[in-house]
Amino acid sequence: VGSRNTTMNGIKPSADTDSTASRESGEKDNGEIDAADPPAAMVKEETDLDGNAQGQPPQGQADVDGDGDGDGDGDDELAEKYKDKGNELFKQNHFIHAEEEYSRAIDASTPTNPNLHIYYSNRSFTQLRLENYGSAIIDAEKAIDLKANFTKAYYRRGCAYMCLQKWKDALKDFQAVTKMGGGLDADAAARLKECQKQVREQKFAEAISIDRTKPASETVDPMSIEVDASYKGPHYRSGSIDKEFFHQLTEYIKTPGNVLHRRYAYMMVLDIIRLLRTVPTLVRVDLQPQEEFTICGDVHGQYYDMLNIFKINGPPSETNPYLFNGDFVDRGSFSVEVILALFAGKLLYPNHFHLARGNHEAQSMNRMYGFHGEVIKKYDEKLYDLCTEAFNLLPLAHVINNKILVVHGGLFSKDGVKLSDIASIDRNREPPDEGLMVELLWSDPQKLDGRAPSKRGVGVAFGPDVTERFLKENNLDLLVRSHEMKEEGYEEECNGKLVTVFSAPNYCDQMGNKGAFMRIKGNNLKPRYTQFDAVEHPPVRAMEYATPFLNMLGGGGAGG
Repeated sequence: VGSRNTTMNGIKPSADTDSTASRESGEKDNGEIDAADPPAAMVKEETDLDGNAQGQPPQGQADVDGDGDGDGDGDDELAEKYKDKGNELFKQNHFIHAEEEYSRAIDASTPTNPNLHIYYSNRSFTQLRLENYGSAIIDAEKAIDLKANFTKAYYRRGCAYMCLQKWKDALKDFQAVTKMGGGLDADAAARLKECQKQVREQKFAEAISIDRTKPASETVDPMSIEVDASYKGPHYRSGSIDKEFFHQLTEYIKTPGNVLHRRYAYMMVLDIIRLLRTVPTLVRVDLQPQEEFTICGDVHGQYYDMLNIFKINGPPSETNPYLFNGDFVDRGSFSVEVILALFAGKLLYPNHFHLARGNHEAQSMNRMYGFHGEVIKKYDEKLYDLCTEAFNLLPLAHVINNKILVVHGGLFSKDGVKLSDIASIDRNREPPDEGLMVELLWSDPQKLDGRAPSKRGVGVAFGPDVTERFLKENNLDLLVRSHEMKEEGYEEECNGKLVTVFSAPNYCDQMGNKGAFMRIKGNNLKPRYTQFDAVEHPPVRAMEYATPFLNMLGGGGAGG
C-alpha cells in the first residue's frame, strides 16, 4: 500500500498529536465514510457518501516517490468516480473490491487533488474492515500528512492501534480526536476511556512481580465435580474414547443449549494436554501411495460449517485422516463446540487427526475476539485456562511425505530457515512479538518479489521469490497455509507452489465467501479442492462474546 515507511512489523510510532494536530470543530467531508461506524461483523452501515470535500485543500502534497500513489499527471474527476464506486462497494460489504477502487482513486489523482486525503482515509477504513491493521495505519498516516487536522484519520489510526493492542499509541490518537472535536465526539471519548483503562492495567501488571503459579492442569480435579442425574449428554471416559462418543458428542452439542458436562469437558482437555506434550513442534506425516489426506483451513468458531465438512468429505477415521490448520476459535460464536469436537477427534485418532496452531490460539486474541468470553459464558475460567495450556502445546508445522509444508501463516523475515529450525522452536508459550514462531503464525504472501511490512502489523509479507528459495533450500514442492479469507475458499499462487485454504464460509456471517478444503493422495500429492457454502446456524451473531470495544471496531475481515 503506497510507500511503506515503516519498520518490518508494519508499524511506526504515532506522531506527537499535540504538535501535529490543530482543532477543527465541526469538520465534515462529504464523500468520506463516517468514522463512527463499527467496522465489520455485526453492525449495519451508516455512511456519508454524497460528493466532494468541503473546506480547504490538504496541508501537504501527495506521495511523489515513484510508487504510483498520486504522483505525476492525473485526472481528479476520474479519481472521484473511482472513490464513489469504492463507497458503493463498501456499503455492500465488498471490502476487497472497495479497497481496489480507492487505490485507483489515489493512483488517478493529481498531487493537488483536495480530496486525496479522503481516498487514503477511506482506504484506511477498508483496511480496518479487512483487519489489515498495519496497512490501515499507513493509509491513515498518509491522510494526516496531507491534512494534519483531519480527525477521521487520527480516529482510524487509533482504531488500528487498538486492534493491535498498542494502547499507548491509540491513546495519543484519541486524545487528538477529542481535543480537535472539543470533547463532543462520544465515540472517540469511549475509545479514549478504554485506552486509558488498558494503559493503567499494563502499568499495574508491569509494576508487580508474581511468581509463576502451577498450570491449571495440575490444580483441576474433574472427579470432584458431580454429574447430576438430569444430565442427558454423552459421558466421557478418560483414555477410552471411541467412535460412538465422538458421534454422540458432535450431535449433542449441535442442539442449542446442550453442553458437554463440565466434568467431562475438563477430563477431555486434560487428556489432550497429556497427548500434545508427546507431539513434536514439526510433525511429519507419511502417506501411503493410495492414502488420501484432507487439509482444512480456518474454522473460526463456525461449528455447523465444520460439521458440513464432515458431511461432505466423510467423518474422520484412520482411512480418512484430517489436518485442521489453526484458527479453530474466535469470531464465530460456537468456538467451544468446535474445540471440543476437534479435541475429541485428536484423542480418538491421535495419528490420523492433526491439529496445528494458528495465530488465534493465543490469549491475546482469545480475550479480544470471543473465545474467552464464550468459555466463561458456557463453562468457567478454569476450562479456559486448560484450553490455553493446550493451545500452547499445539504443533506449529506439518510436513507431508517430505514434500509439502503446512503452516498457518507463512514464511520468514530472513532467508536460510531450515525445517530443523522450525522443529527446534520452543512452542510452549504465548507467541512472542518477533521471531520464527510469530512469523509462522502471522505472515502472508504478496504478489511482488522480496519482503515488505505486513499489512496486518504483525509478521511479514513475503514474495514468490522468497517462497521459491525456501522450498528449494528445504527440498520441498509446496507450501500450504491458511490465515486469509479467500472469496473462493482457496487460492493458488507462486505458479502453484503456494496454496491458501480457508474453511469458514460466509466468514463472520457477512463476507459472502465460499469455504474450501484440500485433498491430496500419497502417490502424487497433487491438490484437489472442494468448495462449499455456509449452512444455517442457531441465531447467535458472530462476535457475540468478543470484548466490548470490538463492538465499536468490528471483527469480520480478511481472515486469521
